[in-house]
Amino acid sequence: MSLDQTTLGPYRIVSKIGEGGMGAVYLAEHTLLGRRAAIKVLLPALSSQREIVDRFFNEARATTAISDPGIVQVFDFGFAADQSAYIVMELLDGESLDTRMQRGTISVADALRLTRQIAGSLAAAHARGIVHRDLKPDNIFIVRDAEAQNGERPKILDFGIAKLTNDGGDRTRTRTGMVMGTPIYMSPEQCRGSGMVDHRSDIYSLGCVLFHLVAGRPPFDYEGVGEIISAHLREPAPAPSTFAKGLPRAVDELVAGCLVKNPDERFASMLDLQRACEAQLARITGAGAQTIALTGNPTMHLPPPPTTMSGSAGETSPVHRTRGSGVWFALGGVTIALGVAAFALLRDKGGGEVQPEAPPVHAAVPAPPPAPPPDPPKPVPEPVKPAAPPEPPAQPEQPAVTPPDKPAVKPLAKIVKPAPHSHAPASTKPPTKPPSGDLYDDR
Repeated sequence: MSLDQTTLGPYRIVSKIGEGGMGAVYLAEHTLLGRRAAIKVLLPALSSQREIVDRFFNEARATTAISDPGIVQVFDFGFAADQSAYIVMELLDGESLDTRMQRGTISVADALRLTRQIAGSLAAAHARGIVHRDLKPDNIFIVRDAEAQNGERPKILDFGIAKLTNDGGDRTRTRTGMVMGTPIYMSPEQCRGSGMVDHRSDIYSLGCVLFHLVAGRPPFDYEGVGEIISAHLREPAPAPSTFAKGLPRAVDELVAGCLVKNPDERFASMLDLQRACEAQLARITGAGAQTIALTGNPTMHLPPPPTTMSGSAGETSPVHRTRGSGVWFALGGVTIALGVAAFALLRDKGGGEVQPEAPPVHAAVPAPPPAPPPDPPKPVPEPVKPAAPPEPPAQPEQPAVTPPDKPAVKPLAKIVKPAPHSHAPASTKPPTKPPSGDLYDDR
């Protein structure tokens, strides 16, 4: 695509960012949203090959299916006016891992941290059935991210695009055909041109990247592409500590677990590699406690729990306990005295009839000091009721004669009154009907 073309779909071309063996990358801006993006355009020679374009777009669709912050986002793809195929991606602000390595030595802790993050993102891609097949420092871009560890995050670029290129014999360039990938980081199965390339090929390639990070050079550093491919196929990978003195042996073992020739003997998945990196990173940084301290103020030292109280506070606490116990004993004595006095008062007032009753004595037992003692006179009326003199038995013939509002003593007097004449002979006359008036009419 020529720079004379100022628009590409809804995007306005601003400038060219760079170019490579596949094509060029442009800075663009969406005409309606104002969002900036990077547009990668295939060379016309590649865009005219239907098979390459189909695979190019299929990989773009697959990338959009991966939801991970470590994978570059794809917004759109299509054809330009000159029939050049293009992909619209997010614009990244940072630097490639290759540029970072050229600026200086990367610490072992940073190398393990970056590898752990890359492995986690590749695990998300593998879960979608997508294999990168061209992992290398050029395809790993480091951006600033406040939510990531150490404030930066690696982004993986060019998913599946590497196998579409057709460059010359440069040993660091991606090749297509029988051999696809970058030879210096390729797995043995890729070097053989085998069609049985799966996610374990990415594990081997990421192991080569980690080797380069900690040792300062790739595992097989030869001039010719054929020598590099032959070494990947036949030579055992050297230990990184051979080139980096003082490197922990555990890091050598971790790298060796990635660079085994037989895929079945490598780490089974990127998640396993991620966990191994986390374990070694914890050892190097001083275990998890030191990592947690980095999230707060590293210069702040909290005192141990026993010394958080001041000396004066520690001295006054026993005094408070002694004084409080004296108050409790005093309240208990006063309560008992009140109970005894109440019991004596009840005994004098109620006579011998109240003495057999035990409830008043129990009612005077002191309750917990905060509550006042129960009122002693209240339970007295209840036991006195049974001691009242029993009423004389009422006549069975006149149970309802006594009105409810009249005293019960006077009807009894009327009934008892004819008792002296009870010796008279009984009358043989039938009982006469009582007068209609009340028995109390003579009063």
